[in-house]
Amino acid sequence: MKQLSELLSSTAVVQFTASSDVTIQALNYDSRKVAAGDCFFAIRGTQSDGHDYIAAAIERGAVAVVCEALPEQLVEGVSYVVVEDSNAAMADIAAAFYDYPSEELELVGVTGTNGKTTVATLLYDLYTMMGHRAGLVSTVVYRVGTKEIPSTHTTPDAIRLNAMLREMVDEGCDYCFMEVSSHSVVQDRIRGLQFRGGIFTNLTHDHLDYHGTFAEYIKAKRRFFDGLPKNAFALTNIDDRNGEVMVQNAVAQVSRYSLRALADFRCKVLEMLFDGMLLDVCDREVWVQFLGRFNAYNLLAVYGTAMLLGASSDEVLQAMSLLRSVSGRFEPLRSESGITAIVDYAHTPDALENVIATINDIRREGQQLIVVCGCGGDRDSTKRPEMGRIASREADIAIFTSDNPRTENPETILDQIEAGAVEGARTLRISDREQAIRTAVMLAKAGDIILVAGKGHETYQIIGTEKRHFDDREVLRSAFGILNSKFKIQH
Repeated sequence: MKQLSELLSSTAVVQFTASSDVTIQALNYDSRKVAAGDCFFAIRGTQSDGHDYIAAAIERGAVAVVCEALPEQLVEGVSYVVVEDSNAAMADIAAAFYDYPSEELELVGVTGTNGKTTVATLLYDLYTMMGHRAGLVSTVVYRVGTKEIPSTHTTPDAIRLNAMLREMVDEGCDYCFMEVSSHSVVQDRIRGLQFRGGIFTNLTHDHLDYHGTFAEYIKAKRRFFDGLPKNAFALTNIDDRNGEVMVQNAVAQVSRYSLRALADFRCKVLEMLFDGMLLDVCDREVWVQFLGRFNAYNLLAVYGTAMLLGASSDEVLQAMSLLRSVSGRFEPLRSESGITAIVDYAHTPDALENVIATINDIRREGQQLIVVCGCGGDRDSTKRPEMGRIASREADIAIFTSDNPRTENPETILDQIEAGAVEGARTLRISDREQAIRTAVMLAKAGDIILVAGKGHETYQIIGTEKRHFDDREVLRSAFGILNSKFKIQH
């Protein structure tokens, strides 16, 4: 608990009413979860306005309210703090409430369109393997040391984030690796955090439904690097056309990594097989259990970060050789009949193209590629025709299906994907995702490769407002089981 006056020391207050020496038990922005002694934050969101729930929060016991406009009726005994931006104030106050936990960690943020989860998770795995206690904040899972916490957002809200960082410190963690989404930057979720470094992976078409334009999307990502302090590092991928843009205003120490140009950290793919690839990392060879140039970039970012954090090159390379792929990222499953399925989170045109390129690099003549993909509903619709174009152009058979349609009509989404399909390509349209995957398995023969893209690690499907259990890997295993039993019967 903290005194309200303590918490406001770093917050710009426009107007203040009532007593400042009230004791705050907890912080909350959800009026339904408020308890006696809490401070309630009225946040203006895209779906609702927290100012409409101030009265409800007070009824549940809130003793302080942080808002952008005072309610018409003030309740005696409640402290009202008026600020210009409730999101920003919540981040400042959350950091103060939890005693600025980021300052006690080596906190590294990873941002970009693709690769954030892989890079952050591999850094966590690497440092854990090297004997350190670390934390992880990712799309797939949050980790405090070895404890797992279900992930709700790529980057959680400022209250939960600071609470989790404090828990990491209390559990003896020295490092934390976290994904930094563009939404979290714009919504000030990472405001007030002290980063030791930031990593830029790449920037491609995504989230324009939220940011409006690609220029605004770039601006959101760049704000993260603009905010890094002088004693931090900024590691950027200069093979991406926006790599230099990200760090053009940075006061942090800039380092660069590349597979194609001279850079502080360089890498070459020397050999690629289905069980891994041989890399030359800064003139040192290492065999890794990953596939694809996109994973070479991810691993190089991991290596460069470890070097900037002061690790030993020998120790890092040895640990890298033992790392395994992240759940739902180029995750292979094989049937007894000789079919290989790959489940991947690729849900942007660039990610889909990279995954298919990797498969094409290692598949042999005569091996058919079947791609199952879709696009999420209530999200950026402009990428849908491009996804259809890439899948239909690169695959022997492309099956368009539902991802998480949410409140959109799945057939409308499929219409937009099909609009980009290459003329004459072999395509199928099956809205039911399970049926689409089973159809791909039935169409495949021994040696063929099936790519199921879009959902990766997700174990649910959102249809309407209902979140139903659904796992691409479970469906594949079931379909493979049926196929295997048929083969056994024939023999």
